[in-house]
Amino acid sequence: MSCEHATAAGGATAPQEFEENNLSEVKRVIAVLSGKGGVGKSLVTGGLAVELSRAGHKVGVLDADITGPSIPKMFGMSGRHAMGLGNLLLPEISEQGVKVMSSNLLLKNETDPVLWRGPVIAGAIRQFWSETSWGPLDYLLVDMPPGTADVALTVFQSLPVDGIVIVTSPQDLVSMIVAKAVNMAEKMGIPVLGIVENMSYVECPDCGKRLEVFGASKLEDVAAEYGLDILGRLPINPAFAAACDAGSIETDLPSGLLADAVAKVAGVPEHVEPEVAAADGAGE
Repeated sequence: MSCEHATAAGGATAPQEFEENNLSEVKRVIAVLSGKGGVGKSLVTGGLAVELSRAGHKVGVLDADITGPSIPKMFGMSGRHAMGLGNLLLPEISEQGVKVMSSNLLLKNETDPVLWRGPVIAGAIRQFWSETSWGPLDYLLVDMPPGTADVALTVFQSLPVDGIVIVTSPQDLVSMIVAKAVNMAEKMGIPVLGIVENMSYVECPDCGKRLEVFGASKLEDVAAEYGLDILGRLPINPAFAAACDAGSIETDLPSGLLADAVAKVAGVPEHVEPEVAAADGAGE
């Protein structure tokens, strides 16, 4: 990231890019972001990870929601703890092979509060990237905390994020919330891949009719206003919450639920290292 962008977003003390260790080979980094809490961002992150894994990709999830982590429980990792390999951490691995690193995997008890200030949280993000042995990954999904504050700045300035998926819900404030996320992405110089609307509707169990319990969706208008692709509409379904609570998202999440989002993420090109690009250019 240029100094201009870093200064505009975080001031003169904005963090520098974290280095990747030699036991990690991450091809693409995708951040899942919401402008506010409670819209199902972690569900979308977990769902993308599951669907990409089902398609045969090597997938990891970096849980950047340090003070409100939910990814480990979603993947059946409650009570488990990350181990070490020399000076590096080893992510926990789900039954289907999804790798996860989260603050909950470092706590004695998953219900212990994370009472850390901003600089310590930024250090945790660095540890989850630079000091974790991810191995070869096709995709590393970053489950962001809600909003556009310190952690979001740290992730976008310090990790090689290739694209952002925005998660929202059908409420009156959706346009303003999406605007905040889009404007932040523009300041960071990171492309927005599209938008997923969660809690979009309820399907009647008797007739199958879709009922918009929060009122008519504004998703199409918002997407058109900011030039975003619509990557999916997820229903209100108690079975999704039950699967997350039971740690069975890998087996109980219906296939194809996020098909458009998966296709968009899969289309993101791999990293091209500057040295490689320079060498290729020199040979022309």
